[in-house]
Amino acid sequence: MPTTIHRVRAGDTSRWVVRRDDGWAALDGTLADLLALPLHEARAVVEAARGTGSAMPGEEALPPLDQQEVWAAGVTYLRSRDGRKEESGHAALYDHVYRSDRPEIFFKSTPERVVGDGEAVGIRADSGWDVPEAEVGLVLNAAGKVFGYTLANDMSSRSIEGENPLYLPQAKIYDRSCAVGPAIVPSWVAGPGPFPVGLRVLRAGREAYAGTTSTSAMARGFQDLADWLFRALSFPAGAVLLTGTGVVPDAEFTVRPGDTIQITSPALGTLTNPVVAVGRTSLKGHA
Repeated sequence: MPTTIHRVRAGDTSRWVVRRDDGWAALDGTLADLLALPLHEARAVVEAARGTGSAMPGEEALPPLDQQEVWAAGVTYLRSRDGRKEESGHAALYDHVYRSDRPEIFFKSTPERVVGDGEAVGIRADSGWDVPEAEVGLVLNAAGKVFGYTLANDMSSRSIEGENPLYLPQAKIYDRSCAVGPAIVPSWVAGPGPFPVGLRVLRAGREAYAGTTSTSAMARGFQDLADWLFRALSFPAGAVLLTGTGVVPDAEFTVRPGDTIQITSPALGTLTNPVVAVGRTSLKGHA
């Protein structure tokens, strides 16, 4: 089992721990503390973590971030470009961003809105066409370097974004729209990739959709995306950057409440989330 970094609940608070072949070890401090350090110093802290035994030293797993904002890159795969063109009448817009030097980067979530492995992700109640987006997330330190990797689900309302590209924040940013986990795999353990990524949607226990991709199909590199994010923004506690999806279901498919979404990569684990509806279908009763 490769070295992985986890955040777990411990009573009324949380703690960070490392899992290795020989068991679990406690980390001193937080992920924000680690990401404030140069990469070699953060690695030394992780490798010096003290053992706590064979059982997970916490009550439950939590999303593997604390103070980090989550950002996302779009149209980094050809399939993503084609999917965005499929849902929208603005084909030239997505062709341009796919080929441009400057990528599409947008804000996705505050840390407190992120859900972890086993928690429910959401689809908007006022949207009729919704899909998961299976992605590799970069855990970036304060200098913009890749500290580690995790899996992520950038839930998306295709009906809302397809109506007008300016509605992208509403299509992407809402309660339970972002899942991250199950853990962080340090960059010195996982290597630079590429990483295969699989997506399954289960409905009533049966497979309703399945697809695979690899980060080798990305039109942009991990560090290139990170450099663009950090070009005019600072992140003293680090940040998580989702790198886009290469798995886009056909137009006939939509996720429904009650489904279960599984995102898997051999090097990064499996992220599993049930689906619930979020919000209202109209503004009726809203003051």
